[in-house]
Amino acid sequence: MLATAVPDPVTVEALEPLSGGASADIWSVDITDGAGIAHALILRRGVRRGDMSFGIDPRLEPLVQRAAARAAVPTAPVLAIFADDESLGTGYVMRRLPGETIPRKLLRDSVYAGARVRLTADCAAALARIHQVPLDALPALPQLPAQEQLTFLEALHRSVEAPVPTFEVGFRWLRERMPPPAPLRLVHGDFRTGNFLVGEDGLVAVLDWELAHLGDPTEDIGWLCTRAWRFGGPGEVGGFGSRADFYGAYERAGGRPVDESRVRFWEVFGALKWGIICQLQAFAHLRGDLPSVERATIGRRVTEAELDLLLLMS
Repeated sequence: MLATAVPDPVTVEALEPLSGGASADIWSVDITDGAGIAHALILRRGVRRGDMSFGIDPRLEPLVQRAAARAAVPTAPVLAIFADDESLGTGYVMRRLPGETIPRKLLRDSVYAGARVRLTADCAAALARIHQVPLDALPALPQLPAQEQLTFLEALHRSVEAPVPTFEVGFRWLRERMPPPAPLRLVHGDFRTGNFLVGEDGLVAVLDWELAHLGDPTEDIGWLCTRAWRFGGPGEVGGFGSRADFYGAYERAGGRPVDESRVRFWEVFGALKWGIICQLQAFAHLRGDLPSVERATIGRRVTEAELDLLLLMS
Protein backbone atom coordinates (compact mmCIF):
# COMPACT_ATOMS: atom_id res chain seq x y z
CA MET A 1 0.00 0.00 0.00
CA LEU A 2 2.85 2.42 0.83
CA ALA A 3 5.16 1.12 -1.90
CA THR A 4 4.83 4.29 -3.99
CA ALA A 5 5.46 6.56 -0.99
CA VAL A 6 8.32 4.92 0.95
CA PRO A 7 10.92 2.20 0.19
CA ASP A 8 9.96 -1.40 0.93
CA PRO A 9 9.95 -3.34 3.16
CA VAL A 10 7.89 -1.46 5.74
CA THR A 11 8.02 -2.43 9.41
CA VAL A 12 5.20 -1.31 11.71
CA GLU A 13 6.76 -0.17 14.98
CA ALA A 14 3.64 1.10 16.80
CA LEU A 15 -0.10 1.15 16.20
CA GLU A 16 -2.52 3.07 18.43
CA PRO A 17 -6.23 3.88 18.00
CA LEU A 18 -7.00 7.58 18.28
CA SER A 19 -10.76 7.61 17.85
CA GLY A 20 -13.67 5.56 16.69
CA GLY A 21 -16.54 7.81 15.77
CA ALA A 22 -19.44 8.00 13.39
CA SER A 23 -17.37 9.20 10.46
CA ALA A 24 -14.00 7.46 10.72
CA ASP A 25 -11.79 5.00 12.55
CA ILE A 26 -8.43 6.73 13.11
CA TRP A 27 -5.09 5.19 14.07
CA SER A 28 -1.65 6.57 14.84
CA VAL A 29 0.98 4.44 13.05
CA ASP A 30 4.77 4.52 13.35
CA ILE A 31 6.74 2.70 10.67
CA THR A 32 10.31 2.21 9.54
CA ASP A 33 10.84 1.98 5.79
CA GLY A 34 13.29 -0.19 3.86
CA ALA A 35 15.95 2.51 4.07
CA GLY A 36 15.71 2.60 7.86
CA ILE A 37 13.88 5.94 7.95
CA ALA A 38 11.11 6.38 10.54
CA HIS A 39 7.74 7.82 9.53
CA ALA A 40 4.88 9.10 11.72
CA LEU A 41 1.56 8.41 10.00
CA ILE A 42 -2.20 8.53 10.44
CA LEU A 43 -4.42 5.77 9.07
CA ARG A 44 -8.01 6.86 8.57
CA ARG A 45 -10.67 4.26 7.73
CA GLY A 46 -14.21 5.15 6.73
CA VAL A 47 -17.10 3.54 8.55
CA ARG A 48 -20.47 2.54 7.13
CA ARG A 49 -23.06 5.31 7.11
CA GLY A 50 -26.78 4.94 6.78
CA ASP A 51 -28.91 6.80 4.28
CA MET A 52 -29.97 9.28 6.96
CA SER A 53 -26.49 10.54 7.75
CA PHE A 54 -24.05 13.24 6.84
CA GLY A 55 -20.83 12.56 4.97
CA ILE A 56 -19.48 11.70 1.54
CA ASP A 57 -18.21 8.35 0.30
CA PRO A 58 -14.91 7.72 2.15
CA ARG A 59 -13.26 7.06 -1.23
CA LEU A 60 -13.67 10.76 -2.01
CA GLU A 61 -12.18 12.21 1.19
CA PRO A 62 -8.48 11.79 0.33
CA LEU A 63 -9.11 13.08 -3.20
CA VAL A 64 -10.64 16.27 -1.80
CA GLN A 65 -7.79 16.61 0.69
CA ARG A 66 -5.22 16.27 -2.10
CA ALA A 67 -7.03 18.84 -4.24
CA ALA A 68 -7.08 21.24 -1.30
CA ALA A 69 -3.35 20.71 -0.74
CA ARG A 70 -2.64 21.58 -4.38
CA ALA A 71 -4.53 24.84 -3.78
CA ALA A 72 -2.17 25.67 -0.87
CA VAL A 73 -4.64 24.76 1.87
CA PRO A 74 -2.65 23.54 4.88
CA THR A 75 -3.44 19.83 5.11
CA ALA A 76 -1.66 16.61 6.00
CA PRO A 77 -0.05 15.05 2.88
CA VAL A 78 -1.93 11.94 1.70
CA LEU A 79 0.53 9.09 1.03
CA ALA A 80 -1.71 6.18 0.08
CA ILE A 81 -5.36 5.43 -0.63
CA PHE A 82 -7.02 2.03 -0.28
CA ALA A 83 -10.53 0.85 -1.11
CA ASP A 84 -12.40 -2.33 -0.23
CA ASP A 85 -9.27 -3.90 1.21
CA GLU A 86 -10.02 -7.28 2.79
CA SER A 87 -8.48 -6.34 6.14
CA LEU A 88 -8.52 -2.52 6.15
CA GLY A 89 -11.69 -1.61 4.29
CA THR A 90 -11.64 1.85 2.66
CA GLY A 91 -9.54 4.81 3.70
CA TYR A 92 -6.15 6.44 3.38
CA VAL A 93 -2.80 7.04 5.04
CA MET A 94 -1.37 10.53 5.62
CA ARG A 95 1.54 12.13 7.39
CA ARG A 96 1.10 12.68 11.13
CA LEU A 97 1.89 16.31 11.74
CA PRO A 98 2.80 17.82 15.12
CA GLY A 99 0.17 19.94 16.81
CA GLU A 100 -2.90 20.05 19.03
CA THR A 101 -6.62 19.85 18.23
CA ILE A 102 -8.29 19.94 21.67
CA PRO A 103 -10.21 23.25 21.83
CA ARG A 104 -9.84 23.69 25.60
CA LYS A 105 -6.05 23.62 25.29
CA LEU A 106 -5.91 25.80 22.19
CA LEU A 107 -8.14 28.47 23.70
CA ARG A 108 -6.66 28.53 27.20
CA ASP A 109 -3.15 27.08 27.53
CA SER A 110 -0.33 29.61 27.65
CA VAL A 111 1.80 27.59 25.24
CA TYR A 112 -0.70 28.48 22.47
CA ALA A 113 -0.91 32.19 23.31
CA GLY A 114 1.14 33.08 20.24
CA ALA A 115 -0.93 30.79 18.04
CA ARG A 116 -4.16 32.43 19.22
CA VAL A 117 -2.85 35.79 17.98
CA ARG A 118 -2.39 34.32 14.48
CA LEU A 119 -5.26 31.87 14.34
CA THR A 120 -7.90 34.27 13.00
CA ALA A 121 -5.77 35.26 10.00
CA ASP A 122 -4.49 31.71 9.47
CA CYS A 123 -7.97 30.15 9.44
CA ALA A 124 -9.41 32.92 7.29
CA ALA A 125 -6.67 32.44 4.70
CA ALA A 126 -7.09 28.66 4.74
CA LEU A 127 -10.86 28.98 4.25
CA ALA A 128 -10.44 31.45 1.41
CA ARG A 129 -8.13 28.96 -0.32
CA ILE A 130 -10.64 26.14 0.20
CA HIS A 131 -13.29 28.24 -1.50
CA GLN A 132 -10.90 28.88 -4.44
CA VAL A 133 -10.16 25.22 -5.18
CA PRO A 134 -11.01 24.72 -8.88
CA LEU A 135 -14.13 22.60 -9.20
CA ASP A 136 -12.61 20.64 -12.08
CA ALA A 137 -9.81 19.55 -9.70
CA LEU A 138 -12.30 17.83 -7.40
CA PRO A 139 -13.95 14.41 -7.52
CA ALA A 140 -17.71 14.26 -8.11
CA LEU A 141 -19.08 15.80 -4.90
CA PRO A 142 -22.74 16.28 -3.98
CA GLN A 143 -24.26 19.70 -4.55
CA LEU A 144 -25.99 20.77 -1.34
CA PRO A 145 -27.84 24.08 -1.60
CA ALA A 146 -29.45 25.51 1.51
CA GLN A 147 -32.99 24.36 0.69
CA GLU A 148 -31.91 20.76 0.14
CA GLN A 149 -29.94 20.69 3.40
CA LEU A 150 -32.85 22.15 5.33
CA THR A 151 -35.19 19.49 3.94
CA PHE A 152 -32.71 16.78 4.94
CA LEU A 153 -32.32 18.21 8.45
CA GLU A 154 -36.08 18.27 8.90
CA ALA A 155 -36.31 14.61 7.82
CA LEU A 156 -33.63 13.70 10.37
CA HIS A 157 -35.49 15.53 13.11
CA ARG A 158 -38.82 13.88 12.21
CA SER A 159 -37.16 10.44 12.18
CA VAL A 160 -36.78 10.39 15.99
CA GLU A 161 -40.48 11.23 16.52
CA ALA A 162 -39.73 13.66 19.35
CA PRO A 163 -40.80 17.19 18.32
CA VAL A 164 -38.85 20.13 19.74
CA PRO A 165 -40.87 23.38 19.49
CA THR A 166 -37.76 25.54 19.24
CA PHE A 167 -36.57 23.50 16.27
CA GLU A 168 -39.95 24.00 14.60
CA VAL A 169 -39.52 27.76 14.95
CA GLY A 170 -36.01 27.41 13.56
CA PHE A 171 -37.21 25.57 10.47
CA ARG A 172 -39.82 28.25 9.84
CA TRP A 173 -37.32 31.10 10.41
CA LEU A 174 -34.90 29.58 7.91
CA ARG A 175 -37.53 28.81 5.29
CA GLU A 176 -38.74 32.42 5.42
CA ARG A 177 -35.19 33.79 4.99
CA MET A 178 -33.76 31.41 2.41
CA PRO A 179 -30.94 33.31 0.64
CA PRO A 180 -30.69 33.41 -3.16
CA PRO A 181 -28.43 30.73 -4.67
CA ALA A 182 -24.69 31.37 -4.48
CA PRO A 183 -22.05 30.36 -7.03
CA LEU A 184 -20.97 26.80 -6.22
CA ARG A 185 -17.70 26.47 -4.36
CA LEU A 186 -15.95 23.71 -2.43
CA VAL A 187 -17.38 23.77 1.10
CA HIS A 188 -15.41 22.01 3.84
CA GLY A 189 -18.60 21.35 5.78
CA ASP A 190 -17.06 21.08 9.25
CA PHE A 191 -14.63 24.01 9.37
CA ARG A 192 -14.42 24.68 13.10
CA THR A 193 -12.30 24.65 16.22
CA GLY A 194 -11.60 21.00 16.96
CA ASN A 195 -10.86 20.29 13.31
CA PHE A 196 -7.83 22.59 13.25
CA LEU A 197 -4.40 21.16 13.99
CA VAL A 198 -2.52 23.98 15.68
CA GLY A 199 1.10 24.41 16.69
CA GLU A 200 2.69 27.05 18.89
CA ASP A 201 3.06 29.32 15.85
CA GLY A 202 -0.43 28.94 14.40
CA LEU A 203 -2.48 26.73 12.10
CA VAL A 204 -0.73 23.56 10.90
CA ALA A 205 -3.50 21.75 9.03
CA VAL A 206 -7.24 21.64 8.37
CA LEU A 207 -8.58 18.19 9.26
CA ASP A 208 -11.67 16.03 8.65
CA TRP A 209 -12.92 16.42 5.09
CA GLU A 210 -15.76 13.89 5.28
CA LEU A 211 -18.49 16.55 5.00
CA ALA A 212 -17.03 18.25 1.93
CA HIS A 213 -19.52 19.22 -0.77
CA LEU A 214 -20.32 21.88 -3.33
CA GLY A 215 -22.46 24.73 -2.08
CA ASP A 216 -22.57 28.22 -0.63
CA PRO A 217 -19.12 29.11 0.82
CA THR A 218 -20.78 31.25 3.50
CA GLU A 219 -21.96 27.98 5.07
CA ASP A 220 -18.41 27.41 6.36
CA ILE A 221 -18.25 30.89 7.90
CA GLY A 222 -21.61 30.52 9.63
CA TRP A 223 -20.63 27.10 11.01
CA LEU A 224 -17.37 28.47 12.43
CA CYS A 225 -19.32 31.29 14.11
CA THR A 226 -21.87 28.92 15.67
CA ARG A 227 -21.70 29.23 19.46
CA ALA A 228 -21.19 25.50 19.99
CA TRP A 229 -17.74 25.74 18.38
CA ARG A 230 -16.52 28.56 20.61
CA PHE A 231 -15.97 26.14 23.50
CA GLY A 232 -16.30 28.94 26.04
CA GLY A 233 -13.72 31.12 24.33
CA PRO A 234 -14.29 34.89 24.10
CA GLY A 235 -14.20 35.17 20.31
CA GLU A 236 -17.36 34.93 18.21
CA VAL A 237 -15.32 33.16 15.53
CA GLY A 238 -14.29 29.75 16.82
CA GLY A 239 -13.77 31.08 20.33
CA PHE A 240 -10.58 32.86 19.27
CA GLY A 241 -11.39 35.72 16.88
CA SER A 242 -13.66 38.64 16.12
CA ARG A 243 -16.01 38.69 13.14
CA ALA A 244 -14.51 41.91 11.75
CA ASP A 245 -10.98 40.55 11.86
CA PHE A 246 -11.98 37.22 10.33
CA TYR A 247 -14.10 38.72 7.56
CA GLY A 248 -11.35 41.19 6.68
CA ALA A 249 -8.63 38.52 6.60
CA TYR A 250 -10.86 36.22 4.54
CA GLU A 251 -11.50 38.90 1.92
CA ARG A 252 -7.82 39.93 1.79
CA ALA A 253 -6.92 36.28 1.15
CA GLY A 254 -9.17 36.18 -1.91
CA GLY A 255 -12.52 35.21 -0.42
CA ARG A 256 -15.68 36.84 -1.78
CA PRO A 257 -17.01 39.86 0.18
CA VAL A 258 -18.80 38.59 3.28
CA ASP A 259 -22.57 39.21 3.42
CA GLU A 260 -23.38 39.39 7.13
CA SER A 261 -27.08 38.62 6.62
CA ARG A 262 -26.05 35.47 4.78
CA VAL A 263 -23.68 34.55 7.61
CA ARG A 264 -26.54 34.95 10.09
CA PHE A 265 -28.71 32.58 8.05
CA TRP A 266 -26.00 29.92 8.10
CA GLU A 267 -25.27 30.53 11.78
CA VAL A 268 -28.93 29.88 12.64
CA PHE A 269 -28.79 26.85 10.35
CA GLY A 270 -25.64 25.71 12.19
CA ALA A 271 -27.27 26.02 15.61
CA LEU A 272 -30.28 24.05 14.39
CA LYS A 273 -28.08 21.43 12.74
CA TRP A 274 -26.02 20.97 15.91
CA GLY A 275 -29.19 20.66 17.99
CA ILE A 276 -30.52 17.92 15.72
CA ILE A 277 -27.18 16.12 15.79
CA CYS A 278 -27.37 16.20 19.60
CA GLN A 279 -30.91 14.84 19.45
CA LEU A 280 -29.86 12.00 17.13
CA GLN A 281 -26.99 11.10 19.45
CA ALA A 282 -29.37 10.99 22.40
CA PHE A 283 -31.81 8.67 20.68
CA ALA A 284 -29.04 6.42 19.36
CA HIS A 285 -28.23 5.83 23.04
CA LEU A 286 -31.78 5.72 24.40
CA ARG A 287 -33.00 3.27 21.78
CA GLY A 288 -30.04 1.00 22.36
CA ASP A 289 -28.76 1.33 18.79
CA LEU A 290 -25.38 2.76 19.84
CA PRO A 291 -25.38 2.96 23.64
CA SER A 292 -22.57 5.07 25.09
CA VAL A 293 -22.02 7.63 27.82
CA GLU A 294 -20.54 10.01 25.24
CA ARG A 295 -23.70 9.96 23.11
CA ALA A 296 -25.90 10.39 26.17
CA THR A 297 -23.81 13.38 27.25
CA ILE A 298 -23.98 14.98 23.81
CA GLY A 299 -27.72 14.38 23.81
CA ARG A 300 -28.11 16.54 26.91
CA ARG A 301 -26.82 19.52 24.89
CA VAL A 302 -30.04 19.85 22.89
CA THR A 303 -31.16 22.56 25.31
CA GLU A 304 -27.96 24.55 24.67
CA ALA A 305 -28.73 24.54 20.94
CA GLU A 306 -32.29 25.66 21.70
CA LEU A 307 -31.01 28.64 23.68
CA ASP A 308 -28.57 29.54 20.89
CA LEU A 309 -31.40 29.41 18.36
CA LEU A 310 -33.69 31.61 20.44
CA LEU A 311 -30.94 34.21 20.94
CA LEU A 312 -30.04 34.25 17.25
CA MET A 313 -33.64 34.54 16.08
CA SER A 314 -34.64 37.24 18.56
